[in-house]
Amino acid sequence: MAHGMASLPCLILLREFGKKIHLMSSCLFSVDTAKKDIVFLLDGSDGTRNGFPAMLDFVKRVVEKLNVGPNNDRVSVVQYSRDAEIHFYLNTYTTRQDILDTVRGLRHRGGRPLNTGAALQYVRDNAFTNSSGSRRLQGVPQMLILLNGGRSFDNVDTPASALKQQGVYVIGIGTRNSDTRELQKISYDPSYTLSVSDFTDLPSAQEQLSSVMNTVLTRAPPVTPRKTGKKVTDFYFPRQPAGKDIVFLLDGSDGTRTGFPAVKDFVQRVVETLSVDDNKDRVSVVQYSKEPAAQFYLNTYTTKGDILDTVRGLRHKGGRPLNTGAALQYLRDNVFTASAGSRLQEGVPQVLVLISGGRSFDSVDAPASALKELGVLTFAIGTRSADSKELQKISHDPSYALTVSEFTDLPNVQQQLQSSVEAVVIEVSPESPPVPGMLTSMAPYRPDRYMICLTYTEARKISVKFV
Repeated sequence: MAHGMASLPCLILLREFGKKIHLMSSCLFSVDTAKKDIVFLLDGSDGTRNGFPAMLDFVKRVVEKLNVGPNNDRVSVVQYSRDAEIHFYLNTYTTRQDILDTVRGLRHRGGRPLNTGAALQYVRDNAFTNSSGSRRLQGVPQMLILLNGGRSFDNVDTPASALKQQGVYVIGIGTRNSDTRELQKISYDPSYTLSVSDFTDLPSAQEQLSSVMNTVLTRAPPVTPRKTGKKVTDFYFPRQPAGKDIVFLLDGSDGTRTGFPAVKDFVQRVVETLSVDDNKDRVSVVQYSKEPAAQFYLNTYTTKGDILDTVRGLRHKGGRPLNTGAALQYLRDNVFTASAGSRLQEGVPQVLVLISGGRSFDSVDAPASALKELGVLTFAIGTRSADSKELQKISHDPSYALTVSEFTDLPNVQQQLQSSVEAVVIEVSPESPPVPGMLTSMAPYRPDRYMICLTYTEARKISVKFV
């Protein structure tokens, strides 16, 4: 390995098809998880007075596990109720003992109402900054641990989104008096939300918190490296495009009339699992028979509720014959486009879920290939009336074609579909080549792995094996 690259265990597998080269596997870039910046945001409102000592005890327990130091872990504590107040910044203390002593002496703030939204904006503007000791621009993971005992009086949507945009990983911990949905909205990912009955039960959540933190530590995404001449010198880590753009293509021909309610129910079930409200995931639905019709585009709705309401109200289109080929071409030209809300050019995975109940009257070959060329990951689900070979041809990979007996059996493949979507890998082609030496993310988002794209010459210099 060349100097400075020894920490990159690499195996690049290249397969050549004509003039196109596909990256079939990737170099693994291990993120340095030896240090992190952690801000604790504590609910100090009137309702948490009795539980505040348990809250402080929990903070101390977490800090005890950290490797505090100017070049290791840094800690800040902010308390809030109506207004937010910073007790100490990320660069105030450089030893664990100083932090523990200060936390031990904190007094409950009191006050009402509880303005969590304003507090989130406060930590974004005053705690996660260079002057306050944040090392975000140096690639150090930024974490916010919110301890909350009630529903916010103000709106949390905008400040929560702003923190995510800045790359701050928020973990929300609430009691039974908290609003679970609100905490899920605030957290970087809904799964980062933890619940306890009372603050005295916080120790029972410590192991779960540690697990989430470990997940976060491997998730700091890379950016374009800085270069000196042709040599990569530093790697920085801003936010990667999160989420995915999902288009549902529904067979609305005469033969699917009785099964259409089950198709809509399936779409709703899948949408329920997505992160739409914080703009991670976008959804579009297209129905087709002889001709396709977009029910709504990727940028039509920004809330899960609006999408579910619209899907619930969809009417069966009807008509024949079933022109799946024309529908696929329609998606490529009209839906997977920037004007329709597609974030393909931003590196967001493009997913198509086709639900079909019959064989196509027209040819699917050319449009299916065009979607693959564009980088769209197609999953096809068909009933026993569908042509399984045709579905395999349409799918990005034959293994992405799923079969059910009837549309009423769709719930049986929901988990398989979701697992497959999470496991997809985007192929990199010369049409949109990454800058040699640039770190780029892969889809699905693997928190512990990244792809480093090199030219053949550069790869040979660091003894990368080609097979």
